[in-house]
Amino acid sequence: MLKETADNLDRYYTDSRGRKVHVVRFDRQNSRVIFMRDGYEHPCFEPLKTFQERYTRVDEVKP
Repeated sequence: MLKETADNLDRYYTDSRGRKVHVVRFDRQNSRVIFMRDGYEHPCFEPLKTFQERYTRVDEVKP
């Protein structure tokens, strides 16, 4: 049986410049946050600690 190493998420955050990102997954094995940026088709990722320092969660982001 395979161990699950990632949790799917659906959360929105903003960076220090106010740009929104959509967090789609947390990789527990590597302790990193996987997210999508508007206008960029590939997933981005950052270590959890770095992400927590640079991003602020928002309740709802309207498109």
